[in-house]
Amino acid sequence: MTTSDRDLDLDAVVVGSGPNGLVAAVTLAEAGWKVAVFEGQQTPGGALRSHESLLPGFVFDSGASNHPMAMASPAFRELGLEREGLRFAQTDVPLGHPIAPGRSALLRRDVAETAAGFGRDAALWRGVMGRFAGRWRQVGRAIGDPLHPTPDLIALGATSVWPTPWILRALRDERSRALLSGLAAHSIVDLRQPATALVGVALGAFAHGVGWPVAVGGSQSIADALVARLESLGGAVVTGERVTDVEALPHARAVILDTSPREALRIAGHRFPARYANALHRMRYGAGVYKMEWALDAPVPWADEGLADAGFIHLGGTAEQVIAAERDVARGRLPDEPFLLLSQASRMDPSRAPEGKVAFSGYAHVPFGYDGDISESIEARIEAFAPGFRERVLARRSWDPAALEAYNPNLVGGAIDGGLSSLPQLLARPRLSLTPWATPDPQVFLASASTLPGPGVHGMPGRLAARTVLARLG
Repeated sequence: MTTSDRDLDLDAVVVGSGPNGLVAAVTLAEAGWKVAVFEGQQTPGGALRSHESLLPGFVFDSGASNHPMAMASPAFRELGLEREGLRFAQTDVPLGHPIAPGRSALLRRDVAETAAGFGRDAALWRGVMGRFAGRWRQVGRAIGDPLHPTPDLIALGATSVWPTPWILRALRDERSRALLSGLAAHSIVDLRQPATALVGVALGAFAHGVGWPVAVGGSQSIADALVARLESLGGAVVTGERVTDVEALPHARAVILDTSPREALRIAGHRFPARYANALHRMRYGAGVYKMEWALDAPVPWADEGLADAGFIHLGGTAEQVIAAERDVARGRLPDEPFLLLSQASRMDPSRAPEGKVAFSGYAHVPFGYDGDISESIEARIEAFAPGFRERVLARRSWDPAALEAYNPNLVGGAIDGGLSSLPQLLARPRLSLTPWATPDPQVFLASASTLPGPGVHGMPGRLAARTVLARLG
């Protein structure tokens, strides 16, 4: 870090420019604080970065492409980033779930239209999803601040804070069962664990309520909008400066770490008492992901033509197959048929690919730190549901867990959840506390997905960390 960086006159320093770090910085800047963000990479954004490194004109996101949580998040809604030019695009079919070649379940924005495809489960789907989808703002606010339970959070918990197989007992149609299991699998834990059904119901409600849109131009557009807002408030972002020691940072009243617990210990561990340092060290990480990107010369030739309109695809088969795959991953085994999560981003945002071409991407859940190559099995699985897929591939790129962690140190072992999303670790994240964003050091705070309310592009850990700073330091 240069001498000029050390001499900055600041109230707060944020380490890491992911969505949580940037939201924390903007929140403090709006309160009149002088803020600087330090980012180790040359481009800010963390997992929001986008790149055009496969073929010219094809834009891919380094992390999530589809953003239901960003649309439902109080942090993003109240910032109003459309003033910085941020725009979202989506389709009327947020999600498709192929069960077998030529047969799929489709989640449409309209709850009644979706339920109509679920036979005997139509009334139940309308009743449960319709209720929460109609109150998506309140549900988003409740999930975003779980330490202050609201009637909506209590209702959501009472309905779905169960293992996914328990909830599936109430469903009889294979389409609704498969769709809910795929949604629940975003928890990235064994679906027989408690609270996995809550993830499925919440994501389904958001899909109906706000959709699963993409940011026009790439997810980088979200980071760019946050940086623009911060700079308009007098804040700064310093890139290419990896922080290794909190003592090397500019003098400031508060230091906010948008990092994994491992990085937090490396940067500021010498200022934490042993008990707290041990709590960070014991943080368990979830399964990893194996990511792939494809530049295609034409749309994916799905056997079920209805999937062409879906913004996101859960390629998992039946509910039982999804549950089995996630169980294998949780046990450290690679499934014979991995669960795939695929984004058809350029279907909604044509600017991501040259005219007539397609930017297609996705990932499979794999054991933590998995070091094998599963690109062939991923493509074979897609080919089974979309015969002729391989013939349309112009170029491809694979990211194993090690490559993902090298690209973004917060993705420890390829895990994208900031820490295992089991029920105990969702409550104690990173430790059991009414202010989990504060550390024993009165100057140092945490603001990553490793704190409440957990993973997702919603900025709420950053917002709550900033509010904790303001409450404690004024």
